[in-house]
Amino acid sequence: MKAALKTTCQKINTLLYPYLVLLLICIVLMLIFSKTELYFAINHLHTVFTDVFFASFTILGASIGCIIIVLITFLINFRSGFLLASSYIITFIISQTIKHLVKAPRPHLFFSKKLHDIYLIKGVVMLNTNSFPSGHSVSAFTAAVVFTYAAKNKRWGVFWLLIAVLIAYSRMYLSEHFLQDVTAGSALGVLITVFWLSWIDQQPFLHTKKWNRGIFR
Repeated sequence: MKAALKTTCQKINTLLYPYLVLLLICIVLMLIFSKTELYFAINHLHTVFTDVFFASFTILGASIGCIIIVLITFLINFRSGFLLASSYIITFIISQTIKHLVKAPRPHLFFSKKLHDIYLIKGVVMLNTNSFPSGHSVSAFTAAVVFTYAAKNKRWGVFWLLIAVLIAYSRMYLSEHFLQDVTAGSALGVLITVFWLSWIDQQPFLHTKKWNRGIFR
């Protein structure tokens, strides 16, 4: 298993190394500034364009977005589709279990007495509980790891990391989560997916011809 983990990390190093830098930056910020300070620093950064963009872009990390992405991936390659679907399921179960155990309040509830100070986007349904960790962030980084792992050109890792970061940021931008939530979500997505891929992709059936084609290939 140790050798498999090393191989997996090597296959995603174009994503993993810059991610670790971003993770360190987030940890330092959380050590220096309070949850409230970090929240309002992000909440005050709004434009008409980004309101529309992030309200739409965040769907990529939602359940419906994940299902569509899995279906599209299966059309291209069965093995990649299976790796993505199974990784989504594993990380979803673990993250949702943590959510329901912690039951952390979301910004809308946490700042219920200061809602007049918060910028909220019209049309976005505000949730109140199960803030930690961010499920969208878990899904986004799960997909980023799988796509980087499966890509022949590993330079795509930077692109997939950027997409995952934007989805995670959208959760804070829309006032659905705190930095702590998305940071933990990203870490869970990366860590669990790396371990899962290191085990599941060693199974012989995934390397047969019928699994390495898709509907259109």
